[in-house]
Amino acid sequence: MDRLTSMAVFLRAVDLGSFAAAAEALEMSGPMVGKHVRFLEDRLRVRLLHRTTRRQSLTEFGQAYYDRCRAVLTEAEAADALAADQLSEPRGRLRVTMPALLGRHCVVPALLKLAQKYPALELDLSFGDPVTDLMEGGYDLAIRTGDLNAQSGVIARRIARQRMVVCGSRAYFKAHGKPRTLDELSQHQAIVYRRLGRARPWLFPRDGQPPHEVWPAGRLRLDDLEAIADAAARGMGLAWLPSWLVRERLDNGALIRVLGNEGEFPYDCHALWLPTPRLPPKVRVAVDALAAALPKLVA
Repeated sequence: MDRLTSMAVFLRAVDLGSFAAAAEALEMSGPMVGKHVRFLEDRLRVRLLHRTTRRQSLTEFGQAYYDRCRAVLTEAEAADALAADQLSEPRGRLRVTMPALLGRHCVVPALLKLAQKYPALELDLSFGDPVTDLMEGGYDLAIRTGDLNAQSGVIARRIARQRMVVCGSRAYFKAHGKPRTLDELSQHQAIVYRRLGRARPWLFPRDGQPPHEVWPAGRLRLDDLEAIADAAARGMGLAWLPSWLVRERLDNGALIRVLGNEGEFPYDCHALWLPTPRLPPKVRVAVDALAAALPKLVA
């Protein structure tokens, strides 16, 4: 006999107080209820119930076994519900916050495809570089890049890895020369990315060690990466930018990479969401879709 089925019959017999009541509720015969209980007792070699013609009661072991059976069947139901979620169609409003440029260029195309696939799914998308509190903002999902040390109480999954590169224009190199080492970067004008009111260092990989930091210096400080790319293409200085953002400019020669592989830094993109016993299908399919699409878009 199936052990989980016998456990379920045993629980029902205890909850309803008799084999007859359990048989009626489960639409099976009284003897079959008894057979399920005896199957468990024979398997365990322990009596679970004291039964007389008038009443039944749990043995001491039966009570402990009843509690464990309840927990096992609850978990089994939760597992079945999880499988049902996998098969159910995502629906309802999905609120997502994301960096502006990464969102417009890479995240939104993937989410729009998802919305086309699932007509019952609604998208409510917010663009902005400042990190927003998920609970306070009422968001289902946040897309963030870089260091997540400041994030606590959330679940994070890496969905892509973009590459940060140093680049400049031919006009700039003609006027100021082209840096060949990290040490030479300090001798050059940089276009500084200022986020949340402060500048951030340029990072460069070091084997087995924390990244090498270069603090850029320059007279231009901007909080928009695309504007930085435009300024770099005009010869205003060097820029440290995601390769996907400047791919077209690199291909047509408007910008040129410097330092080769030494100047390429991997920058992770994460999906963040609040802990929940069961992840809603709309969030699960969104995270899976982004994890599948973004690595190609930010390569």
